[in-house]
Amino acid sequence: MDIRSVGIVGAGQMGNGIAHVFSLAGYDVLLSDISQDSLDKAVALIDRNIERQVSRGKTTAEAKSDAMGRIKTTLKLPELGNCDLIIEAATERETVKQAIFDDLLPHLLPHTILTSNTSSISITRLASRTDRPEKFMGFHFMNPVPVMQLVELIRGIATDRETYDTLLGVVGKLGKTAASAEDFPAFIVNRILMPMINEAVYTLYEGVGSVRSIDESLKLGANHPMGPLELADFIGLDTCLAIMNVLHDGLADTKYRPCPLLTKYVEAGWLGRKTKRGFYDYRGEVPVPTR
Repeated sequence: MDIRSVGIVGAGQMGNGIAHVFSLAGYDVLLSDISQDSLDKAVALIDRNIERQVSRGKTTAEAKSDAMGRIKTTLKLPELGNCDLIIEAATERETVKQAIFDDLLPHLLPHTILTSNTSSISITRLASRTDRPEKFMGFHFMNPVPVMQLVELIRGIATDRETYDTLLGVVGKLGKTAASAEDFPAFIVNRILMPMINEAVYTLYEGVGSVRSIDESLKLGANHPMGPLELADFIGLDTCLAIMNVLHDGLADTKYRPCPLLTKYVEAGWLGRKTKRGFYDYRGEVPVPTR
């Protein structure tokens, strides 16, 4: 089917990035959130980020103007029902996502495709709670969305071929690359990435290395652009913990047990960059290791 309009649920870090790339690619975007302040901040951030692309010659001022004109916002979730494609990009908690889809269902067009940007939760289970499991998929963008080239496409057990082919075409129109993943906990990227981050936290917890030495070792010894603890702060330690819990619960293997130190940081509310403290303290001019 031809996708023209896209509804995005959640104006946070992922939602505003998704709105950014869809609007630039020519789609009409309706961005929804429970907070007008969050919506206003998201639109302002998209404007700044596209302007940065203009200054670097990656797009034009005219394309930016057109893209910003295609973005609309709403506090009323049912208004997304008229969109051809809906992307849920709310917090990584299954109860929250299920409540969103429950609220959307009575207002959807018959052809509307439902997707979730979840990084780990079962697509089959989310889809089974809707009236259209055949038109439901995982549509997992990487952070930051405008920069990262990969999109994971995850089919639930009931997802039909037309839905998959439609989203494959959308990814192509966005100028990104699709990777097809089976519906198992954390899919591909996070199935590999999160245990590495968790192991880095264990390495810190057991005193094998400091925050700085662990990150420097992976950057200089494995040629990673960002150290694992720095990356965890960027992703959000609460998100890392949630994904590790999904892996541990879903696969019942002790190798996915979340490090107690990761749990402790989340309990303290030290979630990384978004709270100004995580494995680094970001309250000064230069990030300082907290351990």
